[in-house]
Amino acid sequence: MSTQKMSYGAHARAILALGLPLIGGHLGQIAIGVTDTVMLGWYGVEELAAQGVAGSLFFVLFLMGSGFAWAVMPMVASFHAERDETNLRRATRMGLWLSLGFAVLALPVMVMAESVLLALGQTEQVAALGAEYLSIAGWGIIPALLVMTFKSYLAALERTQIVLWITLAAALTNALANYAFIFGNWGAPAWGIAGAAVASLVTQFVMVIGVIGYALIVLPEHQLLKRLWRPDWEMLGKVFRLGLPIGLTNLSEVGLFAASAFMMGWLGTIPLAAHNIALQLASITFMVHLGLSNVATIRAGNAYGRGDLDHMLRGARTVIVMSLGMAVATIVLFIALPEPLISLFMNRDEPARNQILEIGVLLLALAALFQLVDGAQVIALGLLRGVQDTTVPMVLAGVSYWLVGMPASYILGFVLDWGGPGIWLGLVLGLACAGVALMLRFWTVSVPRLGRITGQRSVSAQ
Repeated sequence: MSTQKMSYGAHARAILALGLPLIGGHLGQIAIGVTDTVMLGWYGVEELAAQGVAGSLFFVLFLMGSGFAWAVMPMVASFHAERDETNLRRATRMGLWLSLGFAVLALPVMVMAESVLLALGQTEQVAALGAEYLSIAGWGIIPALLVMTFKSYLAALERTQIVLWITLAAALTNALANYAFIFGNWGAPAWGIAGAAVASLVTQFVMVIGVIGYALIVLPEHQLLKRLWRPDWEMLGKVFRLGLPIGLTNLSEVGLFAASAFMMGWLGTIPLAAHNIALQLASITFMVHLGLSNVATIRAGNAYGRGDLDHMLRGARTVIVMSLGMAVATIVLFIALPEPLISLFMNRDEPARNQILEIGVLLLALAALFQLVDGAQVIALGLLRGVQDTTVPMVLAGVSYWLVGMPASYILGFVLDWGGPGIWLGLVLGLACAGVALMLRFWTVSVPRLGRITGQRSVSAQ
């Protein structure tokens, strides 16, 4: 199948046009968590630490469930390239089914959060405050996963700007609600960490109303919610088989970071607070790589649907170089300005300010170190998902994160007694292993396989 070749400059412009709204949307999404962190940091260090571990538990479950939503993205992109609206609709509906089903199964973990956090070695006060947060915010996993499915559907159709605007509106809602309910401003009750949870829940419902409203009003031809209750077992199986490995891969990675938060909790409240701040800063910059990874998935899925190998390869090289450039810029920023960045998350009168700064500066230096490898592994995952290669990457990621990263974090942090920096160095090693393994998988296995498929199509068309 012959298509006119795009130059690398044209690829870069297309990636930016599609990717900037996605990056902005991810930054808006992370702004919700950052706002919680900043405002709870102003409220109290113990609340900040508790929200860090509770948020990690929520995020583990959320990202695992997001596998089904993310499976919708390459499938819709491929069906859209083939102009197959029927299967496009079927894939999105069954993504909604699976996302909702996972959310319902995850709710009991939120309800039992205090027992879970205590079992993971957190102090009684951190566990109690974390449970208070999740008893409210945990219900947000239902709208959050539905939003992820709709966002994947819209992004695959290259309608990324609306995703950006809805996310920004939600982030603003969250900031205002946090300001009101954490501190008791504007006549609202001062609920502290529970107020942050209320704000997060309200925000998730604002987002789900926004994405559903847009899909129904602007894209009525897809009829996504018409007869939504009717099962489509064949397509549900396809989405499940593609999405489960994605969800387990997400679980492997976010589980590694969540485990690092729990290990930091073993060191005490102050190291945990410093960890939470440094991780939030690293997460902000990671959203750029994640947005580029989503673009890689969409464009690779589109090229896969058309059987256009050259287009996919040029796009892959371009997005990798762009991610590399962002990583270098972040390294410079984190090394040059660690104290001003960390200070944004604390009250000037915080008694533990100097201790948190001392630990946080070291952690931010290590965060700079893993920018390169973290970007590489998420871009590779995006490309692999675009060509619907998810099972082997799941295994590669799991081995990298849990057989390399996790033992390394424990050994360096506790056996060698390097503390927090040792835990974070283990993260670097796990991410580096994943980045190398996944990039090799894409270039040595997935690309040749698509080349064979493309060749077979060309022969059969003659």
